[in-house]
Formats: sequence, structure tokens, C-alpha cells
Amino acid sequence: MLGPGAGCRGKGRCMALAFKFEEITARELKPQLLELDGISRESVEAHYKLYQGYVAKRNEILAALDGADLSASNQVYSEVRALKVELSFAVGGIKNHEIYFEHLGGDGGDPDGPIAALIKRDFGTIKDWHDDLKATGMAARGWAWTAYDWDEGRLFNYLGDAQNTYPVWNATPLVALDVYEHAYFLDYQTDRASYIDAFFDNLDWATVNDWVSKYEIKTK
Repeated sequence: MLGPGAGCRGKGRCMALAFKFEEITARELKPQLLELDGISRESVEAHYKLYQGYVAKRNEILAALDGADLSASNQVYSEVRALKVELSFAVGGIKNHEIYFEHLGGDGGDPDGPIAALIKRDFGTIKDWHDDLKATGMAARGWAWTAYDWDEGRLFNYLGDAQNTYPVWNATPLVALDVYEHAYFLDYQTDRASYIDAFFDNLDWATVNDWVSKYEIKTK
């Protein structure tokens, strides 16, 4: 519950000072996400509850860290190590899912605008990008991302096995494909490939293009 002086900052996110950190609340689920093509309302609602759990655990872990004994920190086992490791999992779960939910609810199809220009520049064709991201999603245990690598100045499809494994420093995700079983099992059981096709069919390219513009990613 938010305390005195609580206010809202950003898109649908309210924060309040608690200990040495800001307690956050989950972003609201967009109504469009309850009417996706090929991904059921029941699946989305269950998925959203998981995201809410990551937000709650992030707050809980940071509160626990506020009182942790820093002098007892140890790389084999310590309270600080355990809390910091699980914080990275919770925060990864928040960030990944916020991208995922934000860029769904569109008409899918081939991308247009700046993101299309970037994809064609860095992958050759839209089909090459699509096939590579789908293959990355089939190979991953948790996530696949199309991210812009600021050091190389190009897009690449990266693989992640958990919320906090294999993130690449100085790379900004623009497409986040959740391939954990929780994202598709209610609708597709073990047919991950069909779920990935449904994911592509529901992408909102206008949102992705807004991010390209916001981050001032150059397409030439």
C-alpha cells in the first residue's frame, strides 16, 4: 500500500518512498491484451499475475536488503548474496514482461517505419529476421530479444534462459519474446512454434517504432 506523499510517475506506475528504495506497483494491463489473436484472455491474465508477483518480490527483496548484515557478505552463501541474486531475477522479470506486454495488442504483420529499416539493414530481409528470432525463441529456455547493440551499432537477436541470464550490456531490447511455458501452455501445450507465430501476429509495430524514436537509434 502506498504511504503519504505517494504519486504516479511514468505510464501507469505509482511509487512511494519505502526505506532506501521506491516501492513500485505493476503497470496496468492494456485492454487490447485481453483480445489477442491466438493468445487467450485466460493465458494473458495468468501471465499478468506472474508479472505482478515479480513486482511484489522486487519490493520485498529491497526491503530485506535494507536491514541485511553487509559485514557478513560472502560469495559462497550469505544473506546479501541470496537477496542480490534473486533481486536480479525479479527485476529481470519485471523489465522483460513490461516490454512484452507493452508491444502486444497490435495487428502484427511485417514491420514498417524505422524498425523495418533497421531490420532490413541488419538482417537483409524481414523474413531473415523473423526466421532468426523464431529459431532463437525455439532454442531459448526463457526469452529471445531483438536488441540494438550500441557498441556495434546494429540489431541482433539474443537468447536468454532465465529472467537474469545472458543479458548483454549496452544493448536495448526492442522486441521481447517470452518462451517460458507459462506464456503459452494454456493455449498450445508444448507447441511452442505455434505460440511464437501468434506472438508475431499480435505485435504492435507502432509501439516499437516509438521506442526506436525515443532512443534516437539511427537507421542509416
